[in-house]
Amino acid sequence: MRRVSADDASETRYGDAGKVAACGLSLSPFRGLRYDPDRVSSLGAVTSPPYDVVDPDGRTRLEDSDPHNVVRLILPRPEPTAEDGYRHAAALLETWQRQGVLRPDPEPALYVYEQRTSEADGGLLQRGLIGALAVSDARAGMVLPHEDVMPRPVADRVGLMRTTKANLEPLLLTYRGDGRAAAVVERAARRDPLLETTTTDGTRHRLWAVSDRRDLADVSADLATCRALIADGHHRWAMYLRLQSEHRHLAQSPWDRGMVLLVDTAAYPLRVRAIHRVLQRLPLRDALARLRAVGGDWHVTDLGEEAEPALKTLAAAKADGDPAGPDNAFLLAGEGGFHLLTGPDEAALAAAVPADLPEEYRRLDATVLHSLLLERVWQVPDDPEHIGYLHDTGAAIREAIRSGGTAVLLNPVEEGVVRRLAEQGVTMPRKSTSFGPKPATGLVLRNLRLG
Repeated sequence: MRRVSADDASETRYGDAGKVAACGLSLSPFRGLRYDPDRVSSLGAVTSPPYDVVDPDGRTRLEDSDPHNVVRLILPRPEPTAEDGYRHAAALLETWQRQGVLRPDPEPALYVYEQRTSEADGGLLQRGLIGALAVSDARAGMVLPHEDVMPRPVADRVGLMRTTKANLEPLLLTYRGDGRAAAVVERAARRDPLLETTTTDGTRHRLWAVSDRRDLADVSADLATCRALIADGHHRWAMYLRLQSEHRHLAQSPWDRGMVLLVDTAAYPLRVRAIHRVLQRLPLRDALARLRAVGGDWHVTDLGEEAEPALKTLAAAKADGDPAGPDNAFLLAGEGGFHLLTGPDEAALAAAVPADLPEEYRRLDATVLHSLLLERVWQVPDDPEHIGYLHDTGAAIREAIRSGGTAVLLNPVEEGVVRRLAEQGVTMPRKSTSFGPKPATGLVLRNLRLG
């Protein structure tokens, strides 16, 4: 992977004109497929969070909110085989189009997408551009991943997209432009939107179409000098790459592009949160017993039964700039309350994580969790049958109690760390970060048959 300059690791511009043509981002308009508001109960009722954020209870609530909720496409109910589920989603997508529930826009466009979170969630405003981005792997240096992926989720997304022949969800990517694309975004946001809706979490969503040639030219010229960081959607980007490879024999293939939301973080910085683990087959008492058995300078503190003070203790356990504070801190939860886990010692870290890797990588909580705790202490395989990944703290705690397992709650990674590692071509352990706000699924889809 090419390295980005140190002053702006994930969102660096190219100053050399020769590199611009070869290495810039290419975002194309497409004919969006959108819900007809007259055919559904409300636009908010047919949207969904990204597929990997939806927990089992949330999935049921989304399905109950409207019979046409997009979750029925992105997470089709299990059939006798996965392929049956994909075929069901494809048939459902075709039926909804035939019935007019989903209608294609009359002309290709880029879409300006705005999210404003509720005051309880910080009142954050985010705007960006949804379009069809040219797909390239990390070696090209245009789109930089920062996390590893797991084969099974990639294969699942590949099967679904291959069968539906549609991009059902926009990936979240960040870049930093010279202001021309941002100006197009701001001008569009002063017009009446194509749609406006509020989802159950209190977030307001608005969408505008951009098809003016001059606006499109400004966006293209700006992005041609940029590269992007994958903020959310590594498995789906890997899906794009695999499907592009499968269709290399096609000239001007629609599989050469994938739907993304590009956010200029010079204008709209993203928020970074942690992704928690639930060790479904490891009871909390067993996790604690194994820690006591291995030693390694692990320190466990019983924090009682109350979640809120325990979470505050986790946040305070790794204070910035405190040389006396622990290198790593985790909150273990399940039947038996909450326990703060800190450590390890240098010898245990050196034995688990190679010394030739960047020090920031070696000391990431996710690195220590996967390389030392999961592999060596708890011996838990990193697969969906043993580990669940949940973004919501409360959901992770509830799932640990329900399954009789152990929730491992983490502090978020600083965005600067993500950038510095991406510039060195170092991918973090999978599911290390949760950037947001994440785009809602269902406001606009890309049917590859529409061009």
